[in-house]
Amino acid sequence: MSTFIQTNLEKPRAWFPQELSRDSSWIHFLSREAVTEIEEALQHAKATGKNWLEMTANDFPLKRHAKQAIDQAFAVTQTAYGMCLLKGFPVERWSVEDARLAHWGIGLNVGVARTQNIASQVMNDVRDEGGSYKVKNGRGYNTNAGLDFHVDSCDVVALLCLQTAKSGGTSKVTSSIAVVDEVKRLRPDLIPVMQQPFYYSYQGTNDASQPPFYKCPILGDDPEFFALRANRKNVTAAQRDFPEVPRLTSAQIELLDLLDELLPDDKFCYSMQLDRGDMQLLNNYVVIHSRTNFEDHEEPERKRHLLRLWLSIPQGQRLPPLWKEYFGDIEAGSVRGGVRGSQITEAFLAYEKRQAEHLGMTLRRAT
Repeated sequence: MSTFIQTNLEKPRAWFPQELSRDSSWIHFLSREAVTEIEEALQHAKATGKNWLEMTANDFPLKRHAKQAIDQAFAVTQTAYGMCLLKGFPVERWSVEDARLAHWGIGLNVGVARTQNIASQVMNDVRDEGGSYKVKNGRGYNTNAGLDFHVDSCDVVALLCLQTAKSGGTSKVTSSIAVVDEVKRLRPDLIPVMQQPFYYSYQGTNDASQPPFYKCPILGDDPEFFALRANRKNVTAAQRDFPEVPRLTSAQIELLDLLDELLPDDKFCYSMQLDRGDMQLLNNYVVIHSRTNFEDHEEPERKRHLLRLWLSIPQGQRLPPLWKEYFGDIEAGSVRGGVRGSQITEAFLAYEKRQAEHLGMTLRRAT
């Protein structure tokens, strides 16, 4: 069983950009000792010769300073602003493969990785690989496009920045709670609409046994735990690609239009440029994110490159009942989320079971 730092900070709450500018409590810096211990863990992991899915936290052993820094950063995502920026990973002296292994090893210490695409990969390279965004089955992570505001399919998304763009690629984050408060103020009649099911395309990432779309309300109705899930691009794709999906009502369209106005508004949206060695951690139930389009450097080794992990974590909150169709499990501290894809392996299933047991998390597999 892993031990996690308990914080006395408040539960996630509404925030505004000027607060993030004034209060740097959500920005953490790795100490020299923590960096040394992370690099020692990296060398240990390399020496095991194991592939990722065979590894446990013992194969990436974090000593006191590093463990405290990592545990605290993830704990902070469940409080106040719902996010943490952890700075100082020495990516400039790591190969890309070493950076991938370090990112994976940190994940082993805090959560259960979720598969992210049709190939059932547990880590994605966020870089321009010539993909297209707003097309059938288009995803944003392999393009240089600006992205719609969205949340990822996990408790916490962890992005490790290896290279920055020549220009653009600005990260944008907005408090989902603040935006819902604004909807309540402007259009209280649309709150019940937010709690109606919306239909989303899986964008081709579903398992063959699953339908190609799913339904999920945008706003949860749990009185204790706020939860919002929105991705208009995938709603639009479901309307375009699947005639059997119920058509959006005029009220649902009004709501989506209002969210499109509010989410990028400077009153609510905070912009940040990730630096090399930054790890951005976002709680997907209370923070919604985006990025601007970007222009890359010419040299391949300098092109914008981030590594993305989707993680279920033991501190994960309870989710709304109507989210179960998509997440698979809604109980606090359960393994849920991700997209299955078509290449789930026995090795992944063994990893998932082992990690859940190590972290004391509930694992109920879909049948």
